[in-house]
Amino acid sequence: MTASASTAGGGRPSAPEDGYEPDPRRWRALWVTLVAGFMSLLDVTIVAVALPTIQRDLHATPAEVQWVVSGYALTFALALVTAGRLGDALDRRRIFLLALSGFVIFSAACGAAPDITLLVLARLCQGLAAGFMAPQNSALIQQMFRGAERGRAFGFFGATVGISSAIGPITGGTILALASGEQGWRWIFYVNVPIGLLAVLLGRRLLPRIERKGRGSVDVPGILLLGTGVLALMYPLVQADSGGLARLWWLFPVAGVLLVAFVWWQRRLVAREKQPLLDPRLFSTVRGYAVGAGVGTLYFVGFSGVWLVFALFYQHGLGYSPLKSGLAVTAFAIGSASAAVLAGRLVERFGRVLTVCGLVGVIVGLGGTALLLRLAPLDIAPWVAAPVLFIGGIGSGFVVSPNITMTLRDVPVRMAGAAGGALQTGQRLGAAVGTAALPGLFYVVLGSTHGDYRTALVTALIAALIGMAASLALAAFDWRRDRPGRRAHRKCPDEVANSPVHARHT
Repeated sequence: MTASASTAGGGRPSAPEDGYEPDPRRWRALWVTLVAGFMSLLDVTIVAVALPTIQRDLHATPAEVQWVVSGYALTFALALVTAGRLGDALDRRRIFLLALSGFVIFSAACGAAPDITLLVLARLCQGLAAGFMAPQNSALIQQMFRGAERGRAFGFFGATVGISSAIGPITGGTILALASGEQGWRWIFYVNVPIGLLAVLLGRRLLPRIERKGRGSVDVPGILLLGTGVLALMYPLVQADSGGLARLWWLFPVAGVLLVAFVWWQRRLVAREKQPLLDPRLFSTVRGYAVGAGVGTLYFVGFSGVWLVFALFYQHGLGYSPLKSGLAVTAFAIGSASAAVLAGRLVERFGRVLTVCGLVGVIVGLGGTALLLRLAPLDIAPWVAAPVLFIGGIGSGFVVSPNITMTLRDVPVRMAGAAGGALQTGQRLGAAVGTAALPGLFYVVLGSTHGDYRTALVTALIAALIGMAASLALAAFDWRRDRPGRRAHRKCPDEVANSPVHARHT
C-alpha cells in the first residue's frame, strides 16, 4: 500500500482520504498486530500468579522476584513515546517486526533463565521490546484504515487491550496447571515463542510498506527529558513492595521538574518550527485526545490493581490455587471480551456515551462484588459474586475499546505513533500507581485488622472505585461538551492540519 502521508516535518499533510488506497490485506495484517499486542500486554499480568513458584525454584528474595513484574512494566513504559516517534519518523513496519523478533528472543531467554538475576535482565529487555512494539500497533491502524473502518479496527484493538489485561490471571493459572512440575512456570514465557515466530512471518508478508519522501529528525533532548522523567516517576512505584515509596519519595518532585522541562522544550521546538518528540498540539487541537488520555490513565489506576488484590485475597486469604483464583474472576473477562467487540461496532454511532455507561457498569459491578464478598459465606462468596462481576466486565468492555477509538481516531497519521505511545504511557503510569497503591493498602488494612482478608479486600476495591469515579466524571464532562449542539464548534484534525499555524510546523 502506498500512502501519501508524510513524516512529521516532511511537507504539508493531505486530508485523510487523499491518495488513500485500501490494501486488500489490511484486515489480515490487523490480526497480526493484534496478536503481537495481546502477547505484550498479557505479559504485564500473566506472570503475577507464578511469582511464588519462581521465588521458590530460583531461591529468590521477595524484592528480587517482584522485579520480574515491575521491571517489565518499567521498561515497557519508558520506551513507548520514543518508539512511537521513531516509527513516525522512520519506518513503523520495520520497527514493529524488529521489536516483535526481540520480544520472542527475550521470551525464550526468560524461560531458560537459570537464576533470578538473568531472569530479571531478560524481563527488562522483553519489556523494552514490548514498549517499542506497542505504539506501532495503533499507528499501523491509522495508516491502514480510514473512516468507519478505522473505528471498527480500533474497536478490535481496544478489545485486545481490555481482554489481555483481564485474562492474565486465569491464563497464567491455566499454564501452571497444565505444565505441572517445579519448572512449569517457564512455559508462561515459552508460550510466546511459537506464536511470536508465526506473527513475525505473517507480518513480513502482510504488513504494508509506506513510501516516504524523507526521514524525519529525532528529538534527542526530548527523549532524555521524558525518559528520565518517567523513570523518576515510576521507579518508586515499582519498588513500592520493598519500601520504595518511603525511600525514594524525593524522586517525585524530580520527575515533576523533568516533565515540566520536557513540555517547555516541546513547545520551544514547535515555536522554532522543529520536530518535537511529542507535539503539544495533540492535546490542544486534536478532538478528544486529551480527555481520552486522562480517562484511560485514571481508569487503569483502579483496573490494573484490582487483579493483584483479587489474587492476594483468593490465594492467601482463601487458599485457592492459581488456576482456581483465575477462574473466580473469569466472569469479568468473559463480559469484557464480549462487550469490547460489540462496542467497537457501536462507537461510531454513540461516541462518548458508551464510555460513560461502561464506567457506571464497572463501578456497579465491582461495588456489588465487594459487597457480596464482604457479606456472603466465604465458601460460596466468589461464585455468588460472579454474575455481578460479569456486569462489571461488560462495563469494562464499553470503556477501554471505545475510549481508545475516540482518543486516536482523529489523530493525523503523521503523529500516530507518538500519539499511541503517549496514550499507552498514561495507561502504564496509571497501572503502576494502581498496582503499587492497591496491594499496599490491602496489606496495611490486613495488618491493622489482624488478618481480616475481607475488610482488606473491600477497602482496596473502594479505593479502586474512587479512581474509576474520577474517570467517570471526566468522561461525563466530555460527553456533555461533545453533544451535537456543541460539536460544531470544535476543530477536527483536518482543520488543524490546514490552518496557517499548523502548516508552518509541518
